[in-house]
Amino acid sequence: MQPFAEFSSWVGVALITLLPIVNPVSTAVLLLTISSHLSTEERNRQITRACIYMTAMLVIFLLAGHFIMVAFGISIPGIRIAGGMVIGFLGFRMLFPDEGQISTEGKVEAQEKRDISFSPLAMPSLSGPGALAVVITMSSSIDVRHGIDKVLAFAGVILAIFLTALISWLVLRGAGAMRRLLGVTGVNSLSRIMGFLLICIGIQFIVNGVRDLALDTGFWQG
Repeated sequence: MQPFAEFSSWVGVALITLLPIVNPVSTAVLLLTISSHLSTEERNRQITRACIYMTAMLVIFLLAGHFIMVAFGISIPGIRIAGGMVIGFLGFRMLFPDEGQISTEGKVEAQEKRDISFSPLAMPSLSGPGALAVVITMSSSIDVRHGIDKVLAFAGVILAIFLTALISWLVLRGAGAMRRLLGVTGVNSLSRIMGFLLICIGIQFIVNGVRDLALDTGFWQG
């Protein structure tokens, strides 16, 4: 029962953390803006490819997180504090929006592209810097574990990534219906709520990083 509880805990924590950052609702609004030149069938194919790209990037960064940290000499407190700052910044942008996720020039360029699945849908909309920072931070937390606990933790986060991709796929497929149901005001309000959650998550990441740094005797001695 304990291994199952551990696995479920990682799935739940990763899913709750990733969903507000990936923010498929905001991406759905962007999709409606830049896909008017595509047929419904082609737009659905683009959505599927975008979710596949997003899943692949997040899984790769999760599994390679330890090697990335070693290669660049990044400590666990450092990645947590930096990741928290990035996530908090994205949250503030969602809570107090300015011009959206991409510039006007970027939207014009996207409207002329036949393939929008990788850019701008998968990157930077779905799997942007915040999502990548989260999976690298989770990877650093998992790497200190050993044996079956480590395997269950990685498996739990990977399952959460797949569930996030599935939810994103469903939201993007229903983008038109969502806009009709919620309206512009409703979509913006939902995006702001997710932005507030992101700020909370980012601050918690920073708190955890500062706490780890304060308890690191090697840092204070060296």
